[in-house]
Amino acid sequence: MNPAHPRPSNASRRNLIQTAGFGVLSLVALFTVVPILLILITIFAQGLPAISWEFLTAFPTDGMRAGGVFPAILGTVYLTFFTTLLAVPLGIAAAVYLSEYAPDNLWTRIIRIAIINLAGIPSIVYGLFGLGIFVIFFKFGTSILAASFTLAIMTLPTIISTAEEALRAVPQSFRVVSISLGATQWQTIRHIVLGQSLPGILTGVILGLERAAGETAPILLTGAAFYLPALPTSPMDATMALPYHLYVISTQVPGMPVQVQYGTAVVLLILVLSLNLLTTIIRSRARARRQW
Repeated sequence: MNPAHPRPSNASRRNLIQTAGFGVLSLVALFTVVPILLILITIFAQGLPAISWEFLTAFPTDGMRAGGVFPAILGTVYLTFFTTLLAVPLGIAAAVYLSEYAPDNLWTRIIRIAIINLAGIPSIVYGLFGLGIFVIFFKFGTSILAASFTLAIMTLPTIISTAEEALRAVPQSFRVVSISLGATQWQTIRHIVLGQSLPGILTGVILGLERAAGETAPILLTGAAFYLPALPTSPMDATMALPYHLYVISTQVPGMPVQVQYGTAVVLLILVLSLNLLTTIIRSRARARRQW
């Protein structure tokens, strides 16, 4: 070996590989984040001029070309609220059973595989299922209730899988200590395991409800209406919703002002991001109280 050109040491080689790896990851992150930021900037730049008090509180007029989007906002809130009531308790209960009670056998493994596969089914398939089961078979008709049941079934796989992973992440020693102090298994789950796994559970809830709030295909077939002259008065009524409203004014209404389209998209984004922010705050506080 020529002493004038010494070979790089193993430490130098590792540092070089690490620097190159960080550079590649940073570049990938940049290519991922920048397009998203550009999309958001474009939507807000085009849509914010359309936002006004009248736009947020009035009914659509002039064939959807003027007025506001208040019925669609209220309908989206209704659908998200009823979906939360239906999906979150059932999803968490299923996750608790699979994580804490179900034996590790072929049957439970098949159930877990089925849940993972259900999370990847296109939303239009859930819409057709909801149309056949809730609208026609159970005779709910085109209603908030039928759409909420459909959205709840669509979000359940995400909530169950993420909640189960969060429950399994709680150290086993917490359960052993609680039971050794005289607590029953259910008391241990309710007071220890659920509290410690709350941040992870809320992550799944956020992902599921965000998808439900922004979906068009399921509500198109089960509960959304093109236009309604009055607000819904019961869960058995149809409703307008922001995703479907945005689809209609973007594809079905000729001469629609672009600002109204982008303004509707801004309102939908703000609703989804507000839901995300609220749940993130709750998750952060729960994480701060976590003991591991």
